Amino acid sequence: MDDTETIVAPGTPVGESALAALRVSGPLSPALLAGMDGVPAAGLPPRRATRVHYRTTDGRVIDDLLAIRYAKPASYTGEDVLELFPHGNPFIVDSILKDLLRRGCRMAEPGEFTRRAFLNGKMDLTQAEAVMDLIRARSERAAEAARQQLDGRLGGIVNRLIENILQISAEIEAYIDFPEEDLPPEDVGGPLGRLQTVIAEIDGLVASEEYRSRLHDGVRIAVLGATNAGKSSLLNALVADDRAIVSETPGTTRDFLEVQVRLGPYPAVLVDTAGLRESRDAVESEGIARSLRQAERADAILLVRDGALPSPSLHAGLAPILETTPALVLENKADLPAWHADPAWWPALPRLRLSTVSGEGLRELRESMVQMLETGVVVPPRDAVLVSARHAAALRRARQSLRDAAGKARGEIGIELMASDLRDAVEAFGEIIGKIDNERMLDRLFASFCIGK
Repeated sequence: MDDTETIVAPGTPVGESALAALRVSGPLSPALLAGMDGVPAAGLPPRRATRVHYRTTDGRVIDDLLAIRYAKPASYTGEDVLELFPHGNPFIVDSILKDLLRRGCRMAEPGEFTRRAFLNGKMDLTQAEAVMDLIRARSERAAEAARQQLDGRLGGIVNRLIENILQISAEIEAYIDFPEEDLPPEDVGGPLGRLQTVIAEIDGLVASEEYRSRLHDGVRIAVLGATNAGKSSLLNALVADDRAIVSETPGTTRDFLEVQVRLGPYPAVLVDTAGLRESRDAVESEGIARSLRQAERADAILLVRDGALPSPSLHAGLAPILETTPALVLENKADLPAWHADPAWWPALPRLRLSTVSGEGLRELRESMVQMLETGVVVPPRDAVLVSARHAAALRRARQSLRDAAGKARGEIGIELMASDLRDAVEAFGEIIGKIDNERMLDRLFASFCIGK
């Protein structure tokens, strides 16, 4: 990446809108609008919206727009930045973009603005990653977690852990480098206790990886039950759409169907599954096997019972899954005269009266599902700091190095042998916030960003 080049990209999606946005960053930014109607002779004043008649290099006025200039280093990228807000006509946006390219700009690569912000010290790597997390967040809780990371919470924790390790390392290396000095006798008890504290904090951070994937990808909720219990009708009612085929013919659902839905502040993936029953049909039997695999993968389960029929005996493989997974029994078809509750069917599970036809119980079901997610330890506390798979991998390496150092201290192998392990831990921590020189890793990370960010 050449930071002497000026880059440009649209900051809004293609399509008609009231306004669009174009972002420019680099040394050409301050002078790109020179001589256009509305631009002072001294150039645009920083951080002040100015109305400009955008004129192309051949003298044509394309649009009447707003322009804002940001002088380095007080900008998103740390460079001179120009933002243009024309009318949201794709032809106007494309014409301005082509004109800026003729003026010496080049198209930005995915994530290049944020990458320049990182390289120019405007944010650490955890904050850079949070930018895309915030854009892609599909729920209130996912957006809240991304905002916390963008504010630097994770980076602040990692920097504090690095400082703790550096302090321990400095004490140890003082014994190594100055053995003849009048230093107190070697005492690994103090550093060992502090190492254990750091390791415990890493344990908590690593555990949050699972929470993060649930907030971003959605909590998986499997809808299980016998054939014709109303599983597909329930899914359609929850998403307010005819996504699943509903038929009176048993065994209609042969495979699983995934549908995204919001439950309060949480994203969720509802998985409609094949009915659980004994079957000699090879295709249906495979569907039942897949249902059980989906139950094993699920974070929570909705177990649907046809309340107008005798309670069925479900597949034996379901019992151990329900012992470890939060679940809710739904006694469906409450609109039928033959409906009756059966508290003896899976008696340990909470249950609700429901009718997917009349809508009875649907509101209570949504409320109960949110409560099940929160009390079933499926989603994290609101103040939890969440880490990605990349962060977790680096944290595991740091934790192993610290465990190795602690093991040497306990075994009295020699305090000087701990120094190398501590340096490895600091290096692993540095990968999280970007205190490393790894161009290939940065290429992979920012390639996942959208153009213009």
